[in-house]
Amino acid sequence: MNNVAAYFLVAVSLSVVLLLGCVFGFKLKSYHEKGSPFECGFDPSGVSRVTFCMKFFMISIIFLVFDVEVTLVFPMIYSMYQVLSFLLILLMGLVYEWAYGGLQWMV
Repeated sequence: MNNVAAYFLVAVSLSVVLLLGCVFGFKLKSYHEKGSPFECGFDPSGVSRVTFCMKFFMISIIFLVFDVEVTLVFPMIYSMYQVLSFLLILLMGLVYEWAYGGLQWMV
């Protein structure tokens, strides 16, 4: 038996064992106390939902996108043309967000 077939057999058998363990080990009992919210030993007071600031979400998504794009620049250090074109695309995205007010913080 070659190595690929052995690895495949181990992976499939491990998946089947884990799936069967999950199916047969699942308990159907549910307890009301375990499903209730818990705040430091006291009953919860007030509404647990807090309003979410959409501007903060947009700023964080923009930061995440630009952060990922900057990490993609690091391997291209040796090719100046690609880095400059990539940075130009980044700059165009930043100008677009700035022009449409995506970077303005409103409270």
